[in-house]
Amino acid sequence: MAKMTCKTCRRLGMSVCGREKCAFKRKPYPPGIHGRAGGRRRTSSEFGLQLKEKQRLKFSYGLRERQFSNYIRSAIKQKAMNTVDAIFYFLESRLDNVVYRIGFASTRASARQIVGHGHIFVNGKKVNIPSYRIKIGDEVSLRTQSSQKGVFKDLDVKIKKHEAPAWVALDREKKSGKIVSIPGGSDNLFSTFNINPIVEYYSR
Repeated sequence: MAKMTCKTCRRLGMSVCGREKCAFKRKPYPPGIHGRAGGRRRTSSEFGLQLKEKQRLKFSYGLRERQFSNYIRSAIKQKAMNTVDAIFYFLESRLDNVVYRIGFASTRASARQIVGHGHIFVNGKKVNIPSYRIKIGDEVSLRTQSSQKGVFKDLDVKIKKHEAPAWVALDREKKSGKIVSIPGGSDNLFSTFNINPIVEYYSR
């Protein structure tokens, strides 16, 4: 997982850590003594803008550079769907992200730990690989014994209020989610990201 602090969020100009109490929400300006005042503003180059957008998306999903670049380059090369939809398909279909989208975890970092600790089943079988790719028709559920663990103590309350994306059929009683369609860039969940500069960055 990519190492990230709220300083990263402030530097990138958006909350990418997923924490409810992210420092960027209190201090929406870069860290450092000149952060609030802005100091002498530098105009970002085209490369600088591409790099910033890439970092925003990469850190939002908590990925290391090699893993992230593999997803983007694979999305650029494939022909089955447009590049933007392919990028989000590769990112959103990761098991740790699906666990986050279902509402089992409040951040993707927490979801990654939950998967790694063996709390998640896919189609009735335990899967502890965060990068495992979920397909249409797969059902992701919480291991029955895990529901009594401290990390899930408030899950019943949280999941009742949780709104899953349209491509997940959430069953709040069973604590499970079924993948009913392919996640794509047209989903409003991704409206905060500018993908074109990222594609240009990896197409150089």
